[in-house]
Amino acid sequence: MHIEFLVEEMSAQKALQNILPKIFGANITFDIHPYQGKLDLINKLPQRLKGYKAWLPPDYRIVVLVDEDREDCHKLKLKLEKIAIDAGFTTKSMAPDGSFQVLNRVAVEELEAWFFGDIPAIVKAYPKVSANLASKSSYRNPDAITGGTWEDLERVLQKAGYHQGGLEKNKAAREISQFMELESNCSPSFQAFYLGILTMVQVNT
Repeated sequence: MHIEFLVEEMSAQKALQNILPKIFGANITFDIHPYQGKLDLINKLPQRLKGYKAWLPPDYRIVVLVDEDREDCHKLKLKLEKIAIDAGFTTKSMAPDGSFQVLNRVAVEELEAWFFGDIPAIVKAYPKVSANLASKSSYRNPDAITGGTWEDLERVLQKAGYHQGGLEKNKAAREISQFMELESNCSPSFQAFYLGILTMVQVNT
């Protein structure tokens, strides 16, 4: 089995390079294709999926991951679903039993919320960050963090003496994701992504 991942930026690629091997066995391969932002991915997605449809082998699957970015999550998901369906693919919403070809997922509100879903991973990557961060009520549902999750992560790391020149998103994504424990992550959108991948893998292997 092979899975093609389409993501909006390189920081998502860096994170998934560490996350996916924790899910997949040796019989599953994957490629991650980053774009130049969410708009770039969505604008190019119809043509990309039509291109896939022309040659995609039966054991290939596609995962599309974008940030919510304060957009209406439901409308964004419907937009992604329509693009996939118009290209001739079956999505998870159409076949929740696992016999789908495309999985559309939205990180709420941004990828960095997934990191706040596993604060012990942040502390392992950046030991000067206080472990007491996990006890703060504002981080119990990281998808509900207001004011921008990457800005919040930047503040947390800079307060501890890291990323003083500004958050290096690719570096932070790579360093935090290597320590993430997937099952215990408290970000609802991460769990939706994780469980969707598990369904795809378990049914098709």
